[in-house]
Amino acid sequence: MSFDSLGLPASLVEAVKNAGYETPSPIQEQAIPAVLAGKDVMAAAQTGTGKTAGFTLPLLAMLEKGERAKPNQVRALILTPTRELAAQVQASVQKYGQNMPLRSMVVYGGVKINPQMQMLRGGIDILVATPGRLLDLYQQNAVRFQQLEVLILDEADRMLDMGFIHDIKKILKALPPKRQNLLFSATFSDEIRSLAKGLVNNPVEISVSPRNTTVEKIEQALYEVDKTKKTALLSQLILDNKWRQVLVFVKTKHGANRLVKNLDARGIRSAAIHGNKSQGARTKALAQFKDSQIQVLVATDIAARGIDIDQLPNVVNFDLPNVSEDYVHRIGRTGRAGNEGLAVSLVCQEEFKLLKDIERLIKKVIPRKIFAGFEPGEPLQPSVLGTHEKQVKKPKSPKVPHKDGVRSGARTGSAKKQNGPRNNFVGG
Repeated sequence: MSFDSLGLPASLVEAVKNAGYETPSPIQEQAIPAVLAGKDVMAAAQTGTGKTAGFTLPLLAMLEKGERAKPNQVRALILTPTRELAAQVQASVQKYGQNMPLRSMVVYGGVKINPQMQMLRGGIDILVATPGRLLDLYQQNAVRFQQLEVLILDEADRMLDMGFIHDIKKILKALPPKRQNLLFSATFSDEIRSLAKGLVNNPVEISVSPRNTTVEKIEQALYEVDKTKKTALLSQLILDNKWRQVLVFVKTKHGANRLVKNLDARGIRSAAIHGNKSQGARTKALAQFKDSQIQVLVATDIAARGIDIDQLPNVVNFDLPNVSEDYVHRIGRTGRAGNEGLAVSLVCQEEFKLLKDIERLIKKVIPRKIFAGFEPGEPLQPSVLGTHEKQVKKPKSPKVPHKDGVRSGARTGSAKKQNGPRNNFVGG
């Protein structure tokens, strides 16, 4: 199948070809015709599947035909969870729509609001926004939605994870009921389906990324190492393997800063992105990483969501994530577009339970390695899929007749009130 057969205008097909794409991805094959037909869409697709073009291309095609946006009005609204993703969606809109008479802009927090308010005065055909800043603009009468035709929620699962559900509900109340709705999420969780009930109408459901699967072309490896030696091991792996571009995931903002400081001290150029960094600093770090000015980009899960880097060769889990699904998102940043990738996890004894949860989720035992000189003081227990730890039952007390007719170890109503001896009961 080619882009010509999806119903897109010739100008957009040409723009796609100029961007270097010949054939549509599975999400684009299914989403583009459905959106052009005016249908609501509910799609399960992770970052890196081509989903952004899957909704921006038909959106541009539809809006080109209509009436231009009036002052402070918006014709299409794309909501995203993070600044980085918002900026990348806007870049996609600009790339494909550069020869169209449409106005687009991106708004997010962390930067001054007045310039955004001034731009909105002229009317915007496509507005890409994070929920918090959009509500600020709406409350100051800088943006209006009477002309809104299309609403797109991108990475809806992450927006819920980040606590945006109340903001989203406020935004939905401000929108006209008659509109086209597109919802994109990595997974169709119960929470997402609950949100969808009040959002999409008879949607076309699309799923191109089976839930919680990991890409075949990604090589996964695990190094057993003590927590205190992780930084030294990471440095050694980078130097020995001559990794030129590594995305490293950590749990906390402070952990990210500390790791960057230690890597820099070892001569490895690094930068961190997380919620405490200014938008300018985050954008600069990402640009330097893409241009290979720095070797290592250290990121927290929330800050990294939406980062799309072509041909990223290496991802490292410095800390395992608390949420198993985040492991799938993390390593999915490498091995894209048919390229091979390597995902390495540094795992200490304290993270064994997290490892078990991840392996149970991906239905695969991750191959283990030990690096000479970094042997762990306490090796990890072996992983066995499909088994659960057996709980050791405590022995019951013997049934000895009691002088009051109640056997020893039995619990009566009065014993319960008096907090009787709990060690006589299994699970107590």
